[in-house]
Amino acid sequence: MLEKMWMDRHTRGKTRRLYLAPAGAAPGSDSPVVGLWWMRCCSGFAAIGILAGLVGGCRSGTHQGGEQRPLQIAVIPKGAGGRFWLAIHAGAVKAQRELEKTGTAVSLRWQGPLSEDDKRGQISIMKMFVDSRVDGIVLAPLDSDGLVPITEQCVHSHIPVVIMDSALHTNLAASFVATDNYQGGVVACRRMANLLGGKGRVLVMRYQIGSASTEAREAGFVNEMQQHPHMTFVLSSGFAGPTVETALAGSLDTLSALVHPRLTIDGVFTPNESSTVGMRRALRDLGVLHKVRFVGFDSNPELIDALRSREIDGLVVQDPLRMGYVGVLSVVKAIRGAPLPRFTDTGAVLATPENMSQPGVEELLSPQVDRYLSRESALPRNLAPDLIAEGDSQT
Repeated sequence: MLEKMWMDRHTRGKTRRLYLAPAGAAPGSDSPVVGLWWMRCCSGFAAIGILAGLVGGCRSGTHQGGEQRPLQIAVIPKGAGGRFWLAIHAGAVKAQRELEKTGTAVSLRWQGPLSEDDKRGQISIMKMFVDSRVDGIVLAPLDSDGLVPITEQCVHSHIPVVIMDSALHTNLAASFVATDNYQGGVVACRRMANLLGGKGRVLVMRYQIGSASTEAREAGFVNEMQQHPHMTFVLSSGFAGPTVETALAGSLDTLSALVHPRLTIDGVFTPNESSTVGMRRALRDLGVLHKVRFVGFDSNPELIDALRSREIDGLVVQDPLRMGYVGVLSVVKAIRGAPLPRFTDTGAVLATPENMSQPGVEELLSPQVDRYLSRESALPRNLAPDLIAEGDSQT
């Protein structure tokens, strides 16, 4: 019954429609690496076009008295911790520096809730930036519906909003910059099918209700499984939740009935960084880590080590640095009134133990955030002063 209700929602509901592969996908894009690599290259050309469109235009904001000032750009992640958000922050700083080289001064204001389930906190941050009259906002919404009213308030107040990472159910955002999350789930399922020889029972560990990005990955994984008639899926009874700790607890609770008195699953899929870490630790604690095939999403040092040691068989790895970079370039263009694509796919690749050292994969497993952020920038803060980028000073 749980699986049927979930399928009804994600095959006929808005998640399925939102994450259809974009038109113009490369021939032969069924390959999990080549297809997503192609989309990443195309998004690179789009980013170059966005930056080029800013050169020669108005250079910065203007006070009523006519004096120039930096554009005030707020970047609001889902959470203050995690390597994924650090890389997005680094990408935002990269865009800021490149814009300044073209004569467009930008003041970045980076702030997010401490926990990825603090929807009220994220709404409060949005309201704070609206009240302070920033020029534009780049937002990774915690809830695909709950952040709609405040986002639309921003737009009606003439503050353009670019959505990144996770979809928001509104047509008023200037653009959406993200991984093709549905396709990422498809790629993960194909990897699992290959590992299991096209047959077996797979646990899908759900992340959190309202998180459009992870819901799309879960939908892509499950829908693709229909192409493999000898494979079945089991939905987790609960959710991984916003932290590694909640994911560990949720994974242990879900697995308890699936591994005792005997192992009844052949594989596991997890849709983001924290759920993948929590599931790995749960499988380890239960002594079945090497007895099931495991495909997850995102990366950090623990997951990279697990991939190298073959505790994990595959990670769909996004490009968060590019996501932050394109997000800031896009919102500056929106401030100028220039047209933007409705969706920009920032790309992803499937990392495996076999290809993890290859160019194009290794750089996504370990984004070079140190080039753009100081140690202070890496500290999680909740409703605290803006984080400081390397070379910048607090004002």
